[in-house]
Amino acid sequence: MAMIETASRPIGGIVVESRLNDGTRVSLRCITPADEERLRAGIAKLSAESRYLRFFSPAPTLPDAVVQRLVDVDGHDHIGWGAICTDCDDWPAIGAVHAVRYADGGAVGEYSIAVLDQFQGKGLARMMTAALLIQCLAEDMLTLDVHMLSENDAARRLVKSLGATWTGESAGVADYRLDVAAGVASLRADPDAPGVEDVFHALTGL
Repeated sequence: MAMIETASRPIGGIVVESRLNDGTRVSLRCITPADEERLRAGIAKLSAESRYLRFFSPAPTLPDAVVQRLVDVDGHDHIGWGAICTDCDDWPAIGAVHAVRYADGGAVGEYSIAVLDQFQGKGLARMMTAALLIQCLAEDMLTLDVHMLSENDAARRLVKSLGATWTGESAGVADYRLDVAAGVASLRADPDAPGVEDVFHALTGL
């Protein structure tokens, strides 16, 4: 069983306070059902291109059932982290990352991520992914599949930087598989990501 030593509090109860690469203050925490309206607002603020790359549709709103699944986070079979801009008026949601275990209950799940356009390229995706992968290890979700549109260069760069391997491509969708422990090790070794360091310190004490 692959586990990771975490902080004394349950991971689901920890809030990570940090800054993006440009100094913007952010707060990272586990998603809860109470975040449904905040999540809806964040999805609506994504550009049509970003919504298309994340949800394979540019529609500004998603069906209620889809949004409810996104906030139906239990911390074991569905792990989700969200980011809030604490330097912004009304503290809006600016990103979310999910890992959902397959229905067979094994150690494999599916990874997805979205970041509001104006906060992309500032280190947030790696920060949220670090929190997610640390909790995945703690909950024995050891491998994550990633399905992305072939033109999603940012997602491709992110998962390849974490050691993900290409497993195939069909109908414009590229598939990658990520070893969670390898991804955690890659993030921990990054010397130029202070926000990621804050995540590790808060969740593991290291």
